[in-house]
Amino acid sequence: MRLVRQQECASTTGSVASPGGGRHRSSRTRGRWFAVGTLLAVGLLGPAAFLVYDMPKDTPHRAPSSWGVASVPPTPTPAPSPSPTPTEIEVPPTGTGTFVTAPAGGAPAGDGPRPLRYVVRVETGIAISPARAADEISEILAAPRGWTDNRSYAFRLVGAGEPHDLTVTIATPGTADALCWAGIRQDTGGEYNCEVSDGVVVNLKRWVKGSPTFDGPIHDYRALIINHEMGHFLGYAHTTCAGPGQLAPVMMQQIKGLHGCIANAWPYDENGQLVTGPPAK
Repeated sequence: MRLVRQQECASTTGSVASPGGGRHRSSRTRGRWFAVGTLLAVGLLGPAAFLVYDMPKDTPHRAPSSWGVASVPPTPTPAPSPSPTPTEIEVPPTGTGTFVTAPAGGAPAGDGPRPLRYVVRVETGIAISPARAADEISEILAAPRGWTDNRSYAFRLVGAGEPHDLTVTIATPGTADALCWAGIRQDTGGEYNCEVSDGVVVNLKRWVKGSPTFDGPIHDYRALIINHEMGHFLGYAHTTCAGPGQLAPVMMQQIKGLHGCIANAWPYDENGQLVTGPPAK
């Protein structure tokens, strides 16, 4: 401010003679110098005024818009990577013909006086864990609507090397065909499971892909496989549909057609009644 006033007082340029012989500044000259002085004062004071800008408390520390400071755009949040799609288990047409048996057993399921002891084995070279398959099968056989709903029946999973009554084998289609033909001279055509004298043969294709006639989760279709083949060991023969709209019996070959029945994986219904039908021809 002091510098501005000194410049205004020291300058005499532009004075003219007054009509009385004295000298005074013309109003035009004074106006011009006043304007120049004002601009100069603003130029000198402006930065100082901005430097002492008092931001209210609790105000985010960002420059006023009059400063002309470009706002910094927020850093974009990276999009999450998509979850990998689970890879479907490959079903080769045939396999090694060698097997690995699940090592551990379990507690008996059911109240029957003599549990049917079984082991679970899986053909080597396929992406099926014998232990996990054994756990899933033991859960199926212990389910409330499974065969243990009948108090005469009981099952017990045993480990490799232990005495057992039958073997549940999961094998590639070609190996399953060979086992079924050797066991009961049945041509399973690379598609079906079978029950042989010393166990159950499960076609890997059916275990992984289910059946086009069965509308439900794959675990339920696996339950149908196990319950159907175990039913043979308990003495049950094939049956067929009892009538349109009714549950298909578990002893019905449902993969060959439902004939008006509703696909069903369990021997008993929700009321504890055995689901059955006329004998298959």
